Amino acid sequence: MKRALVILVLGMLAWIPSGAQAIWDIGHLTEVKESLDEPFYSAALEALEGRADAALEAEPLSVMMKKKIPASGDRHDYMSLARYFWPDPSKPDGLPYISRDGHSNPELNDLDRNKLGETSERVTVLSLTYFFTGDEKYAQKAAELLRVWFLNEDTRMNPNLEYAQMVPGHNGGKGRCYGILDTYSFVQMLDAVALLEDSEAFTDEDAAALKKWFGELLDWILASPQGRQESSSANNHGTAYDAQVIAFALYSGKEDIARKILDEFPEKRIFAQIAPDGSQPHELTRTRSYHYSHYNLGFFIDVFLMAKNLGVDMDESVSEDGRSFYKAVDFLVPYIGEGGEERWPYEQINGFDEVSRKLCMDLLRIARYLAPERTDYIRLCETYADVPLADPFNLLY
Repeated sequence: MKRALVILVLGMLAWIPSGAQAIWDIGHLTEVKESLDEPFYSAALEALEGRADAALEAEPLSVMMKKKIPASGDRHDYMSLARYFWPDPSKPDGLPYISRDGHSNPELNDLDRNKLGETSERVTVLSLTYFFTGDEKYAQKAAELLRVWFLNEDTRMNPNLEYAQMVPGHNGGKGRCYGILDTYSFVQMLDAVALLEDSEAFTDEDAAALKKWFGELLDWILASPQGRQESSSANNHGTAYDAQVIAFALYSGKEDIARKILDEFPEKRIFAQIAPDGSQPHELTRTRSYHYSHYNLGFFIDVFLMAKNLGVDMDESVSEDGRSFYKAVDFLVPYIGEGGEERWPYEQINGFDEVSRKLCMDLLRIARYLAPERTDYIRLCETYADVPLADPFNLLY
């Protein structure tokens, strides 16, 4: 068997129950919890509690709050605008909208995408704070937010993305395949939800209903035209599709689906998207090429961490002509630090320094959980990431 296609099974008993950590390491979180009196962790926890306390006062968000109704006529259907599409100034009504790649349209705020992201973020912050402090008030608020967005009949989101990333004036208001990416924040949120399962506030009935909801969303993603098209995407959208299918399958108890995606992942994503020199050709065509090249690697890391929790090691997969994840990482590394933006030979219209900082943080994730021998990644993070002591990243990684 070709080395490039080998997936090493680390242990037949390395199965994780649905709801268990996927991209976080529960062992590490437990160690941190036992060391919260150390200044390094106490500063991050204090900041996390501050955000959680603010979330305690926040009004629960729902899909019922959007200013427009989807073409279905059902406000429960999630609806978002394609981020980089704007009214056509040459048309009286602005229709159909036209693309301005790299420039976000503020009309996003009128629909569901930002509310979905805010809900995911609040649930994550509240659940982590509950885990580290044991204070049930945080679990109670997280459970309330989950019920309002996902479960309550009057406010729940229907488990589909039929109208995600729609473009006004196109396709009768239906969404596009790219809308599958809108729910990516749920991947980390579900790790946070797993931390609630010992609380009094998040009941067994809540957990069962939420797992059912994610199972239904997964079924829609797998069967819908948008989902099937996204599955065939050759860039970061394809990687993100796989990561979400794996996470939602694991959470809803459909591990066979997760394993099927993982079996195909090296050939379908790593070798197909990364050139022998480590470049990612599809990402380099964008106006924010450095951003999207890193963005895709973040999805790869999440997939590798979920695979590792299933006893599957694939981050070191290499094709016969040398394509690999680590080649892609090392293609970006030389541009970290002073002068990197000037030396980057492709287009990046804004945000280069912030991308470099986030890349350094992902280098630490790689070194801690995937490739501990890469101490050079740790040094780069220490030198250039500039992670404040108050950043929750310090608690997680």
